[in-house]
Amino acid sequence: MARRQGSSAGSSAQAARTPTGHRHTVSTTAAATQLLRQRWEDGKLHSASTDSVVTEEPLEIRLRGQSIALTMRTPGRDEELASGFLFSENILRQRTDLVEIAQCPDAPIESRGNIINVFISPECSFQISQLQRHFFTSSSCGVCGRAAIEQIHSNHPPLQEDAVKFPATSLNLLPDTLRRSQNTFKQTGGLHAAALFDTNGNLIVSREDVGRHNAVDKVLGHAFLNELSLCESILLVSGRVSFEIIQKALAGRIPLIAAISAPSSLAVQCAQENNQTLVAFLRGNSMNIYTGAQRIT
Repeated sequence: MARRQGSSAGSSAQAARTPTGHRHTVSTTAAATQLLRQRWEDGKLHSASTDSVVTEEPLEIRLRGQSIALTMRTPGRDEELASGFLFSENILRQRTDLVEIAQCPDAPIESRGNIINVFISPECSFQISQLQRHFFTSSSCGVCGRAAIEQIHSNHPPLQEDAVKFPATSLNLLPDTLRRSQNTFKQTGGLHAAALFDTNGNLIVSREDVGRHNAVDKVLGHAFLNELSLCESILLVSGRVSFEIIQKALAGRIPLIAAISAPSSLAVQCAQENNQTLVAFLRGNSMNIYTGAQRIT
């Protein structure tokens, strides 16, 4: 895709109320940064000009004041990213579990806008061990994908059989719809994207981020904050689909995951055991259906 120049917006703070009246106040900064660069073309070095480069900055997520995660992300929609991450990790289960998301008031000047506090209901239990990433072992298979899937199922059971159908003709149109929504990608050429669609291929929400998992967390967070049911929805990702993306889709009870690029072996295995439909290489009028073909009509 051709890239075009774009100007970057300044930082600003915004306060918003969700449909349920809960507050989530975060910092919004530019998703693209203007930098000088020189271009080598036709055997010679040309003079410097401005270029739009995707912004990448750290985001520290604190839960009840305790640091629980640090991710490199594209600034913007941080409340969605944090909500989606905590939802997919089974810390947040329903909208009433979340009280507030706010900037850290005592953050150093250089970290302003990059540290957020998440406050959850006193009735919402939380153990830091829930967020500790580790290898899963078992006496039968040692370190393997089977143990990882079983760990996921302890929090998010497989989907039940359903009668949801997705027209193939609608699926074929999704990549172009996603591409048209990628405004920062048009400027920089350097972002992943994720989007949610309904059964007829209508766009619900799309988000961009330097990290593919962050983009998925943002669309899940949007659905969580607005109390949207995703049990008849499609998750489309702009690149490859991994085990973790399948796990996040399962947390949202999403029956169909589609990728423009390839799946991993563990993603296919996990989708099969979750009773999810996994489509990859969704390009033009073709696609590969790895699991759950009964949902495609």
